[in-house]
This record gives sequence, C-alpha cells and structure tokens, in this order.
Amino acid sequence: MTTAQMVYDDGKARRNAIILAFASALYGSVTTMLTATVGLVGAQLAPDVSWATMPMSTFVLGSAISTFPMSLLMKRIGRRAGFTLGALGGITGALLGVVAIYYRLFGLFLAATMCVGLFQASSSYYRFAAADMASPAFRPKAISWVMTGGVVAALIGTLLVMGTVDLFAPVTFAGCYAAMAVLAMGSIGVLSFLDAPSTEHKDLHGGRPLAEIVRQPRYAVAVIVGMLSYAIMVMVMTATPVAMLGCGFHVRDSSWVIQWHVLAMFVPSFFTGSLIQRMGAEKIAAIGLMLLTGAAISGLMGIRFENFAAGLILLGLGWNFGFIGATTMLTGCYRPAERAKAQGLNDFLIFGSNAIASLSAGKLLAVSWNAVNYAVFPLVLLGAAAIIWLLLQRHETPDIA
Repeated sequence: MTTAQMVYDDGKARRNAIILAFASALYGSVTTMLTATVGLVGAQLAPDVSWATMPMSTFVLGSAISTFPMSLLMKRIGRRAGFTLGALGGITGALLGVVAIYYRLFGLFLAATMCVGLFQASSSYYRFAAADMASPAFRPKAISWVMTGGVVAALIGTLLVMGTVDLFAPVTFAGCYAAMAVLAMGSIGVLSFLDAPSTEHKDLHGGRPLAEIVRQPRYAVAVIVGMLSYAIMVMVMTATPVAMLGCGFHVRDSSWVIQWHVLAMFVPSFFTGSLIQRMGAEKIAAIGLMLLTGAAISGLMGIRFENFAAGLILLGLGWNFGFIGATTMLTGCYRPAERAKAQGLNDFLIFGSNAIASLSAGKLLAVSWNAVNYAVFPLVLLGAAAIIWLLLQRHETPDIA
C-alpha cells in the first residue's frame, strides 16, 4: 500500500484511541504497582543492596528482547491478538511474582518481572495502533488520547499498592502481584472491543530497507530523544523508592510520590497533542529535556519529602513531552508497509536503553542519591544536541506517512 492509497478513518481512530486508553489504564496500573514495589521487593530478596534494582532491569530487558518480535508478530496475527498475548505474559509474570515473594526466590522474581516485560512490549504499541488509521492532522491527538489512560493508572495503581501490600500478611507485597494479575486479565476483555485488522498481510512486502529508514535525520533524532527521555525517567524513578526508604521514609510515602509522578507522566497528554500541532514535535521534545534537567536539580537540592516529590513530578512532565514528541516525530518517517520494522526497531532501542538505565540506577545509588541525579545532565545534553542538529538541517526529510 502506498501513501496515496492509504485511507484514513478518524472516526475509527477516535474509537480505537478511547478503547486503547482504557487498556492503557489497566496496563499502566500494573506498571505503577510494579514500579512502586519492585525495588523494595528486590531489596528484600537480593543478596546485596546494589542488586535491588535488578528486577526492574529484567522487567525492561523482557520488554527489549520481545519488542521487535512482537511488532513483526502483530503484522501477521493483528494488533488485537498481539496485545492479548502480551497481557497473558503479564498474568504469568504477576503470578510468578506471588510465588517468588512467598518463597523468597530472587531468581524467580527476576523471571517474573521479565514476563511482565512482555506485557510492556505489547502495550508500547497501543500508541501506534491508535495512530495507524488516524490522519496526519489527528495523529498527535490519537497518541495523546491513549496516553491519558495513565492518569487512571496513577490513581488505581497507587491505591491498590496501599490496599494490597499486606493482603497476604505477613508476606509483604505478595498481594500486590496478585492484584496485578487481575488487572492484566481485565485488559484482555477491554481489548476484545478493538476494531483493528486481524492481519496486515497485504503490507508484508515492499517498503524501503530498514537501513534507509534509519538514515533519515528525523527518524534518528526521534529514536535518540525517545531513548534518552525514557532512560532518564526509568533511571531516576527506579532509584527513588529505594532512596526514600534509605532516608527513613515509609512505603506509603514513596507510593504517594510515585502516584504524583505517574500523574505528571500522563495528565499532560490531554493537551500535549494540541501543543505539538501548534509548536512542533521537536520544540515540545526539547522542553521535555529541560524539565528532566529540573528533576535532577530538585534531587540535588536535598533529601526532604518535597525534593523527592517535586523531582518526580518534573520527571513525569519531562518524560511526557519528550516521549510523545519523539513518537510523533517518528510516525512521519515511514510508510504503512514499513510500519512494523520502523516501530519495532524504535521500541527495541528504547527498552534496551531502559534496561541499562535501570541497572545503572542500582549501581549509582550504591554510590549516592546525588550520583543518580548527576548522571542525568550528560544524557540531556546529548538529546538537546540531537534536536539542535536536526533543526539546523537545511534539507530535512519531510514527513511521508
């Protein structure tokens, strides 16, 4: 299918975006619960505190290694079937997590979070599924609508952590992972209403080689900014609950901070799409990087509750602008027949860098909380340099999709 033959249906795109927003709310609740507890469970089960964030790393690694295969698989079996398969991975991982916590098996807990990573790998394509049938004008809003599901996730996920942390007392956190399994089951029901082609066989052939797609300046910068925005967010967010515990705060305190962080990640999605239409994706992504810098500065200013809270709120806002801006840039760099490989490579690189970031968080935190925050600055400078380089290109490749 060529660009000229592509038929956009904004009515169907709107309906799919709403359905995917609900699915995103359920998936996001799972990851909110995992984020709030995984470092603390890791600290309980790991042989050394420097490995406390390793379960987060295996979660992201599970996403990284399954992202590209998932994209290619969905091209053959369809979005809905691929999303269902990912949710089954989430159910499996959550139930394994319950067993691992009960029997204090660190290795099994690593396997559990890796299985939940499959859920993240599939759900990362929710935003692309919403954009598939959307016109170029509606595409930023379609992506943003899906991301609004995270607002509900922030509320549900945090409340569920507080309500289930001692559900199976005296075994702390096992109830959280049982609740995560139920949420993943619910997402399967929601996704059954998705109106998407069962397969995309007609698009299996054709399109440019992947190397040619990657050589586009806008594609390369979109990937770099997406990687850095997500990696910075994961690195600081993963370290925060463990750092707060080390500073004498309660699990409830870190749960509230994570809730505000997740709200900051997704509340702006109600208007990020409109801002991109008005200002351009590159400028919004650049603002996101500036906000990520503010998060690091807040962390360096002290270890009071307000420092952690303000830092995580800025971290969420920066991620939203940086990630949605980068995603919007990316969707203009490939044709329909190139969708699977272009999206797959992007998300593989994003989650691969996240695995490194989450593992680095534990090592940096073993040095100090300040070390985690100082590590943000060179990453932001790299992303800013990439955007400036793109804007200075005199012959920028135009959008083609």
